Amino acid sequence: MLDPEAVRTLLAVVDEGTLDAAAKALHVTPSAVSQRIKALEQRTGRVLLVRTKPARLTESGHVIARYGRQLALLEQDTATGLGLTESPTAIQVAVNADSLNTWFRAVVRELASNDDIVLGVLRDDQDHTAEALRQGLVVAAVTSSPQPVQGCSVRPLGNMRYHAMAAKACAKRWQGKDLSTIPVVVFDEKDDLQDAFCRQITGNPASAHRHYLPDGPVFEDAVVAGAGWALLSEHQIKRHRGLVHLFPDTPVDVPLHWQQWKLDSPPLQVVADAVARAARSELH
Repeated sequence: MLDPEAVRTLLAVVDEGTLDAAAKALHVTPSAVSQRIKALEQRTGRVLLVRTKPARLTESGHVIARYGRQLALLEQDTATGLGLTESPTAIQVAVNADSLNTWFRAVVRELASNDDIVLGVLRDDQDHTAEALRQGLVVAAVTSSPQPVQGCSVRPLGNMRYHAMAAKACAKRWQGKDLSTIPVVVFDEKDDLQDAFCRQITGNPASAHRHYLPDGPVFEDAVVAGAGWALLSEHQIKRHRGLVHLFPDTPVDVPLHWQQWKLDSPPLQVVADAVARAARSELH
């Protein structure tokens, strides 16, 4: 029903951000890219692309993007199975930052020696990685959501356990103060972990005196240096000395799940199996 070349062009626009950049990647003119997208929209009877910078898919566009990436993966698997190509299969996954900085490293190490797979990771908050699946940006995701995205299967991985931590000198200085009044370190605007924990303890969100540090090692270093308190995973806590538990009897368990497209793809299954092994070894 759909022209595969037009579908691939739509994906190129999304991946590259603009029609001009997609044209360069595809070695065609911007006019050709525009005509293919228009033809695809006429075929489906729907607007698929919002031509902003960067370009954005509409809800219908997300459906076509998922189809396009599934088609590309199946084509690659078929060509590999028939011996028509020696190119490795690209597997795009979405992973939350804390997993990427801790237990998911074991997945990367295991797949490093597999010449048949190239792994691409989109980093996002665990509450938002499933959206990358819905949008067709990735074929699998580590997510906090147990509800399967349409067309996906879901498998529980285990829990990441966090504790409220602070530098020893700061914890002593802040002793007796309300948690919601002392400085806090958060990953980014999507990171609600500290606020949710603070509400649980005090009924209020964490302090407006906060540092946004969207990098795992820098985030940890900020807590160690005394910039503020934060929830650190047990993997992160083991890496540092001089930290103390603010509420040792109140850990926070964040359940993680693996969601992937329902495709009979051997390379995707290899990645899924590596994720399952790492999770069994590292998560609660």
